Amino acid sequence: MTISVILTVFIGFAGGLAVGSGFVAFLTVLGIIPRLTQLTKTMKMIHFYEVAVIIGALTGGFISLNDYTMHLTPIVLIPIGLSSGIFIGLLAAALTEVLNVFPILAKRIGIDGQIVVLIMAIVFGKIFGSLFHWLYLVYQ
Repeated sequence: MTISVILTVFIGFAGGLAVGSGFVAFLTVLGIIPRLTQLTKTMKMIHFYEVAVIIGALTGGFISLNDYTMHLTPIVLIPIGLSSGIFIGLLAAALTEVLNVFPILAKRIGIDGQIVVLIMAIVFGKIFGSLFHWLYLVYQ
């Protein structure tokens, strides 16, 4: 019994170190946060972005390790969800900008001069997919 507990603790700790190291490497090697501040023209507030990522990671880890639920009204949840979605969207935009994903994808599928069409197709696909998920699958 004691060996299984020690093994579980060791595997959990090793997994946490691996995920944490990957997350830090993702943010630092690719330069996601500095690029995000360049895109939004908020270089003076880079420390707030860094603190937001750290607090978000710690809060997410705390909530996932504990059985914690927040009982909030939809009026409070709407701005929280909107802010979270905007931040994650900006983070994803910074990642694709850093990696030059859209020009490479446009060249591979043969629409070099129409990157705006490609981006709008991805945006509308995400919007319609999210609406379908939330309106059809979640509220059944």
